[in-house]
Amino acid sequence: MGSVQLKDTVYLLPFSVEHLESLQWLASEVVSMGGEGAFLRTDRIEPMSDETLFELFNEARAKDYQAIEKEFSVLERKLDSIKKGGRKHGVKALSAQYAKLIGNYEEVLRIDYFSSPYGESLREKSSRIKRQLSLVESDKSENPSASIIKRKIGDYRGRVWATRKRPFIDRMATAWLVRKFIDPDAGFEFVEDGENAKADCVLFDIQGGEFTHVGDLCTFEVIIKSFALKDKAVHKIAETVHELDIKDGKYSVPEARGIEDILSGIRKAPYDDIEALDKGMDVFEMFYLSLK
Repeated sequence: MGSVQLKDTVYLLPFSVEHLESLQWLASEVVSMGGEGAFLRTDRIEPMSDETLFELFNEARAKDYQAIEKEFSVLERKLDSIKKGGRKHGVKALSAQYAKLIGNYEEVLRIDYFSSPYGESLREKSSRIKRQLSLVESDKSENPSASIIKRKIGDYRGRVWATRKRPFIDRMATAWLVRKFIDPDAGFEFVEDGENAKADCVLFDIQGGEFTHVGDLCTFEVIIKSFALKDKAVHKIAETVHELDIKDGKYSVPEARGIEDILSGIRKAPYDDIEALDKGMDVFEMFYLSLK
């Protein structure tokens, strides 16, 4: 019913006729099983203020919303992968997943008695994902060919690489790969979706970019194949990036969750895009060294 625990055996609910009836049945059931149960209605709980009580409920709902938000983020990344050129199979499954998450959200919303700010934030995110899903479902174009053009490293020296703002897993890993194996002096810039980058920029992990998702490959994997990189540690990292970015269960990577938690922390920190990208590249450098 969305109660919060005040003490070991004391739970709170806002008063309503429905709650009163539910508690009457609950107390009767407890007694019928040989236990003890009672409830009462009160206007105050000394010395707690109403605001403190409201916050107890909002904190409980925040945990519920955050669990759902993580699953929405996974769904959003899958849709983003399709948008950037990934495979379109499984769209019906994504629609079913969205419907299930909306159901979970509405269940929490039903017991969100004091309008947790997390609920409003999640509502906006779910609306954004719904629009993305509608676009994917209505797009009848075919997937691009899974063939990947071979590239020469020398042609990509002294270039600026541009990607979307607020870098995360695939973009952080790809930037590290570029600096490590293609151009140690590569520069990076950020653009909004649909915004034009400078003419000589190499666009990556962005719709229509020179390097982006192809078939079921994330951008990191596409660059590995494009430049025929043979490093075994890099290929191991590729499995982790694929699992975190696409989440299709293709690889079993036990360390993936830890890497994701660290990168999520970087994304939540008050860094600008360049600082966040640098921190993310540091993580992949440490990961790479641990595998060598």
